[in-house]
Amino acid sequence: MSPEYAVDGIFSMKSDVFSFGVILLEMLSRKKNRGFSHPDHHLNLLGHAWILWIEDKASELTDKTLHDSCTISEVLRCLHVALLCVQRVPEDRPSMSSVVLMLSSDVTLPPPNQPGFYTERSVSGSPLRTHPCSANNSISIIEAR
Repeated sequence: MSPEYAVDGIFSMKSDVFSFGVILLEMLSRKKNRGFSHPDHHLNLLGHAWILWIEDKASELTDKTLHDSCTISEVLRCLHVALLCVQRVPEDRPSMSSVVLMLSSDVTLPPPNQPGFYTERSVSGSPLRTHPCSANNSISIIEAR
């Protein structure tokens, strides 16, 4: 979900671009953004991808099985496009037609800016707080009047 939709309820074509970028990062890493964990930090997948990008270690994000079936330059290009899609500011994100062009040609790609939802998770508790359940095992049947 794009930051502008999650925070302000504003949905646009650029919201779809953000979602596409997240899916592309998940496909490249073979990890989900939700629940992502790394031993060195508590960032989500987008934050982890961004750190690796700015440290010039982007290839570390990609699943190694992709290296057998694709060229590393193609994989890194896909990662670059994904980071362009998840930029925090919607106006900075490319249109989907531009994304298709970027993925299917050798056009020069601009450098990406920091992604939206580049967040650090709290580690003090579980992501979902659990509440004690009732020992009552009955099932209520709801009927219309």
